[in-house]
Amino acid sequence: MTNEQLRLQADGWKKWGPYVSDRQWGTVREDYSENGTAWEYTTHDMARSKAWRWGEEGIAGICDDKQLICFAVALWNKKDPIIKERYFGLSGNEGNHGEDVKELYYYLDNTPTHSYMKMLYKYPHNEYPYTWLVEENKKRTKLDPEFELIDTGIFDDNKYFDVFTEYAKASENDLLIRITIHNRGAEDASVHILPTVWARNTWSWGYDDYKPAIMSSNEGDIIIDHRDLGTYTLHFDIKTSLLFCDNDCNQQKLYGVANSAPYVKDGINDYLVHGNESAVNIYACGTKAAANYDVTVKGGESITIRLRLEKDGNMHPFADYDEIFSARINDAAEFYNELQKDTQSDDEKLIQRQAFAGMLWSKQFFYYNIEQWLNGDPAQPAPPPQRKQGRNHAWLHLNNKDIISMPDKWEYPWYAAWDLAFHCISFSLIDAAFAKNQLLLLTREWYMHPNGQLPAYEWSFSDVNPPVHAWAAWRVYEIEKKNNNGKGDIPFLESVFHKLLINFTWWVNRKDAEGNNIFEGGFLGLDNIGVFDRSLPLPTGGYIEQADGTSWMAMYSLNLMKIALELAMYNPVYQDLATKFFEHFLYIAGAMANMGNGDSGLWDETDQFFYDVLKLPNGGNEKLRVRSMVGLIPLFAVEVIDHEILDALPEFAQRLAWFLKNRPDLASLVSRWQEKGGGQRHLLSLLRGHRMKKILLRMLDESEFLSDYGIRAVSKYHEEHPFEVWVNGTKFSVQYTPGESTTGLFGGNSNWRGPIWMPVNFLIVESLLRFNYYYGEDFKVECPTGSGQYLTLEEIAGLISKRLSNLFLRGKDGKRPVLNGYEKFQDDKNFNDYILFHEYFHGDTGKGLGASHQTGWTGLIAKLLQTRKE
Repeated sequence: MTNEQLRLQADGWKKWGPYVSDRQWGTVREDYSENGTAWEYTTHDMARSKAWRWGEEGIAGICDDKQLICFAVALWNKKDPIIKERYFGLSGNEGNHGEDVKELYYYLDNTPTHSYMKMLYKYPHNEYPYTWLVEENKKRTKLDPEFELIDTGIFDDNKYFDVFTEYAKASENDLLIRITIHNRGAEDASVHILPTVWARNTWSWGYDDYKPAIMSSNEGDIIIDHRDLGTYTLHFDIKTSLLFCDNDCNQQKLYGVANSAPYVKDGINDYLVHGNESAVNIYACGTKAAANYDVTVKGGESITIRLRLEKDGNMHPFADYDEIFSARINDAAEFYNELQKDTQSDDEKLIQRQAFAGMLWSKQFFYYNIEQWLNGDPAQPAPPPQRKQGRNHAWLHLNNKDIISMPDKWEYPWYAAWDLAFHCISFSLIDAAFAKNQLLLLTREWYMHPNGQLPAYEWSFSDVNPPVHAWAAWRVYEIEKKNNNGKGDIPFLESVFHKLLINFTWWVNRKDAEGNNIFEGGFLGLDNIGVFDRSLPLPTGGYIEQADGTSWMAMYSLNLMKIALELAMYNPVYQDLATKFFEHFLYIAGAMANMGNGDSGLWDETDQFFYDVLKLPNGGNEKLRVRSMVGLIPLFAVEVIDHEILDALPEFAQRLAWFLKNRPDLASLVSRWQEKGGGQRHLLSLLRGHRMKKILLRMLDESEFLSDYGIRAVSKYHEEHPFEVWVNGTKFSVQYTPGESTTGLFGGNSNWRGPIWMPVNFLIVESLLRFNYYYGEDFKVECPTGSGQYLTLEEIAGLISKRLSNLFLRGKDGKRPVLNGYEKFQDDKNFNDYILFHEYFHGDTGKGLGASHQTGWTGLIAKLLQTRKE
């Protein structure tokens, strides 16, 4: 075992980690407005002055796992109107394509226990163009590109600092911190470096008035004393002046009322920027403190600041500093070298390691108590009563206070149910225990609704995400089992299975309007993919029977059947439940097939594709002929049963035999159930061979779905042939749009009408491999369509994986498609090996789009790059 693997088995090494958010302002948690205007209620401009109720934010931030004490890096170039304590970006209502961070920063390395961490922030020499970014983006429409920080020219002539922040743990409560500032320009440049430590404000809300103490030591260090954590010392190798204030709200500035504390949160900012000496505590104590390193970095050179945060009273904190740092860096290399021993190229290793780094850096302390949030706090003004009937009012049981994997800690600093499921696949390669904990977490009583619904995300916990939790639980179990010499975690599987039974029942009761096993579901995570906003009442009235909703439920049934079969190997009672989900799958498959004729069916014989069907109030039906990912999702409902399972589980086998004998109509609809595949296997799928080939015909057509970089979310056919429907004199349409969204549908901050999305591509790859497990090497399909080249399904899965990898890998021209659009990103040595894992990618060029740090589900590239042993 590597040293990092040994640490994973020990207790306590995750006590401290990168659990500070990249953005707390503009979140639902901090919104106490009457009508739920979260983006306006707290803003970036307010953030430096407002004590947060539910969490903290910072640059390269770390904290303990209860977020009682935080540390982050702040900077000031003596030209900005404020010190840089947090990343700047546009709110959801300011950006022409929704919220967007306007900074350049990269997560470069991290280990599962956070024993070593490294990230990079690029800080300009010249004044940061806050106003210009806001005003220019305000002028732009949905048809225009976003105006980015690099577009301002602020990085021209390399007039910026590369600020590398590294952490290395000597032990669970002993953290070494190294801040290295490179001046990339030719001229000398000055900067204040402000390593900052503070306590999360837990005393202003009326529950507990205890305040921790942060004070100067006699040796020029900082002492942090907390009732729940003990006493820590933040040591500085080179002593400098220390600045103290309190993490209390500046009520005077924000609301025009007298401050309750003499020193407030923005005190250090006001002292440095405005020269207000009364803003900091001359007695060198408070609940927020920073060391003030006022330095000049020569052109082309760097300086390093060394710190150590520890609670053991180390009298010589820098004696073994360099030795420990080197050891942790070597441990990280050892851990990833073992993981990547079969990875082919250095470029693949770099991409995978940064993908894992991004995922590990995106852990966050997430705190949200709905009952307290709706009612308000005893020591604060009562919130507007309308809130009690507003956002999330039906989730009074929800009380979250955990470390959770975020999609993107700036753009999406809140968990999302289906995102999290995908995160866990990649996490299972490096920390299976964390992956399992995350999956179990959402099924806990203080997360899952009493009716069985999983919470979607804080903007609306009642929204519906695709039911991929069971699939993720099975895959995490399976990956860990194969990496653990065939020993699986049955208690985990059993626990998550029991809770998902409740969730499955919620789906059946809530999302099958006619009780006919054809499901709705709403937007189902695919935002603007449909003609209408699927999360709102339809302008036509009626409802939509969804090919994706129904297919997700078929997949869910097979996932639960597979889990029940595994559990039945240890406890035969689960055979009954395996049978139940087998039969439920057949009913769904039968419903989809039986509705395959005429306008009412999801399958269209003319186009040989699945479409949503609009069910009108007058009893009429209209097929919504959009060739989109919705029609490919039926591929995901596939499972193979090895005959050995039937031999080992006779009760299950007997029930299947009875059911298939007495319901031949359903048995015949499932792909080749009566025929055994290679190695005595049986196939369960929504698609018979004919329909699967017809779907693949379109999916593998480069003029439709198949891009050089993966599978598009909408067929390129709709570029010249947009789908249109008129309702009450209003035209609704879907056109192939490979880049950013050109409409405001579902917020307009993401686009499912043409770009490439990693999670659904990953499921396509997994499904093709599952089909191949049954069909074998003799089953071949033309790929690409029209090429005359025939490939096995395994080879097609490999081709798609390779194209997805090509988003990030250097091409023959030495460029990375993900970085398309900016030559500096491609050609500058201080940029071109730093990878951003975007939310989605341009359907034709591969350029990264949407959230720029969504390593969460885009981190699936780490799994695709891993040799497929799982």
